[in-house]
Amino acid sequence: MRPPASNQYHLTTLWQLDAPIETVWDVITHPECWPDWWAGAESVVALDAGDPDGIGARQQYTWKGRLPYRLRFTSCVTRVERHRLLEARVVGEVEGVGRWHFAVSDGMTTLRYEWLVCTRSLWMNVLAPLARPVFRWNHDALMRAGGVGLARHVCARLHCHETRSS
Repeated sequence: MRPPASNQYHLTTLWQLDAPIETVWDVITHPECWPDWWAGAESVVALDAGDPDGIGARQQYTWKGRLPYRLRFTSCVTRVERHRLLEARVVGEVEGVGRWHFAVSDGMTTLRYEWLVCTRSLWMNVLAPLARPVFRWNHDALMRAGGVGLARHVCARLHCHETRSS
């Protein structure tokens, strides 16, 4: 079995909040509002609303983490299972799939975000063999800011934040 290419990333983030799943779902499914509460989400521009369930909705994202670069891509929602799953394909400086998994237990909402992407920027691909841990660290910092911002936005407590890579 071959190891993944240095420009491929499979990152998983887990957030647990003491907030109703309906509230968390509503906030996550309106990404155009993410810059209001998520540090690092510089802009999210709605391009297409999609069907009544949100399938086909498209947004253009610009992210800025702790490192001195911005990441831009467009997403298209491909799957929606209300209060359970939201999935989108992304194209641009990264390409692949992002998935939000939602669950509730004992009054806690758990979000698991999977980011299965490969970088397309030449400079990132050239640096990836050495900079991969730094790119993962930057992603983790962005996701930590998202968990903290979401908890603050919905007036909840963030009980857990962790990011893993494989």
